[in-house]
Amino acid sequence: MRLLGEIAGKRILELGCGSAPCARWLAGQGAHPVGLDLSMGMLSRGLAAMEQGGPGVPLIQAGAEDLPFADECFDLACSAFGAVPFVADSARVMREVARVLRPGGRWVFAVNHPMRWIFRDDPGPDGLEAVLPYFDRTPYTEFDGDGRCTYVEHHRTIGDRVREIVGAGLVLDDIVEPDWPEWLDREWGQWSPLRGQLFPGTAIFVSHKPE
Repeated sequence: MRLLGEIAGKRILELGCGSAPCARWLAGQGAHPVGLDLSMGMLSRGLAAMEQGGPGVPLIQAGAEDLPFADECFDLACSAFGAVPFVADSARVMREVARVLRPGGRWVFAVNHPMRWIFRDDPGPDGLEAVLPYFDRTPYTEFDGDGRCTYVEHHRTIGDRVREIVGAGLVLDDIVEPDWPEWLDREWGQWSPLRGQLFPGTAIFVSHKPE
């Protein structure tokens, strides 16, 4: 969708890069990306993938709430379903991104559409029933057999995200809600044509740092 604009020659920070497929793609398009993730396991997968060939990308293990970079050192920043929903203080993430972006730099991030919160994670008819309040911001958590928390995801409304972006001193340019592609008939996980034709699965927030 080219929401980042021109990327060739640009220094780009990817937050929550996982095994860095997006950062590696950006490098293949002539950008100079840096991938950041909290999970060394995922970063190790990225390193292993790069050993098989393709462009190399610097990978940094760190949390998105405290970015280990100097002020105004990146031209662009992005995140594809990474970091933002998994941080309790996501407003702080927005402030950190604003800090490391150069004036005029874009910050584009994609998350599961907030309205998905109210439905079961089921690709079939059961996934069309609203079961949770949209305004319930209690985190979703999973625990292992020893009672240790292994997964946390935080819900924020569209309005919450707008306020976080604006509160960080950024300008919100667009909220993109992609349509389900007519040709896509696959089901995987919670995703399916049945649900996708009725409500959006993804919200992409496009913003920039004022000049």
